[in-house]
Amino acid sequence: MAQAKLNQVKDTRTRVLLVDDHAVVRFGIAQLINQQSDLVVCGEEEDANHALGALGKLKPDLVIADISLKDSSGLELMRNVKAQYPGLPVLVVSAHDESVYAEIAFRAGALGYLMKAEALEKIVAAVRRVLSGNVYVSDALSAKMLQRQVRGQTSIEQSPVKGLSDRELEVFQLIGKWKKTKEIAHELHLSIKTIEYYREQIKRKLNLKSAADLTHYATAWVQRELPT
Repeated sequence: MAQAKLNQVKDTRTRVLLVDDHAVVRFGIAQLINQQSDLVVCGEEEDANHALGALGKLKPDLVIADISLKDSSGLELMRNVKAQYPGLPVLVVSAHDESVYAEIAFRAGALGYLMKAEALEKIVAAVRRVLSGNVYVSDALSAKMLQRQVRGQTSIEQSPVKGLSDRELEVFQLIGKWKKTKEIAHELHLSIKTIEYYREQIKRKLNLKSAADLTHYATAWVQRELPT
């Protein structure tokens, strides 16, 4: 009887779903989270489709996801979470450059962005901040965003690039960081032909005539919007 009552005690810990295609990363984050008395990792997935399926079964209170997942996009996962579970917060933990991807992730529905290089030190603080309903960004990115506001610089939503899709914006910003087509394809896990297609779409939308015009425009935009 005592054992039956014990089994009926409800687990009140905050439940976290990890979505990352690297088992070692999931293990490290899970170790840190499970050390907290009020937090527990309730499940782990490595792609967006399985993660969406797990949401209904596991009912997590928070999703921690990477941008690049196995055969899928973390950004698409975030959009689906936002549409299907609008009250469920998402924290991005990624190796991708926050100066390029953080704002895109926020547009997709994330509430926080943490670089993997800082995850061991700051993951618990980031989790708690996002669970409280507040936005989490690094001190460096926060300073950049504040600097942009003080200087009166335009946000992505107000800039001439607002007509670009999220994927086009990723490519555009990487062009502005002097990444070559092959490098961009490798970073985004896309073919060179696909990147070339996006380059043409960006030029058309921004009314740019040549690759050189695109590079100059993207470089100037990155230097203005994402100052180092």
